[in-house]
Amino acid sequence: MELNLPNKLTLLRVVLIPVFVIVLLTGLFAEPMNRYLAVAIFVIASFTDYLDGHLARKYHLVTNFGKFMDPLADKLLVAAALISMIDLGDIPAWVVIIIISREFIITGFRLIAVENGRVIAASWWGKTKTVSQMVMIIVVLAGLFGPVIHVALIAIATVLTVISGVDYIVKNKDVLKG
Repeated sequence: MELNLPNKLTLLRVVLIPVFVIVLLTGLFAEPMNRYLAVAIFVIASFTDYLDGHLARKYHLVTNFGKFMDPLADKLLVAAALISMIDLGDIPAWVVIIIISREFIITGFRLIAVENGRVIAASWWGKTKTVSQMVMIIVVLAGLFGPVIHVALIAIATVLTVISGVDYIVKNKDVLKG
């Protein structure tokens, strides 16, 4: 299978995940350099998310591989960052459990929808949730703006995660009938 540019960008994001975790957690670089390098890697990986979707839609390069791998790569990137942040003491575990649980629930929900011949597209709430999580991760890992802003961003990301999950289920509850 020949991979187009958007799919290569998605694979790059997947490859950057272990690099991000290694740089952030292994002590290869002293604090705070490890955080700054990890944030730079996270920003690059997050940008590939925007770029691959933009290119796939603009140039009609949407593939089944991309439909599957792009959201999976996003979830893996965010989950790796959040779990690493627990280890660093940057975020409470219960917040990460809520966020990752929502991802499992909605992924399962989407699988049921596919079995019923439906595709549930990303909603405005889902996209806003993703952006809020990525911004929160960048700001908290980089240590920008201080603890009050960190707590606020963590709260916003958590609330948007819950709202987006409820939104998906409420708008598509008929998927569960069957």
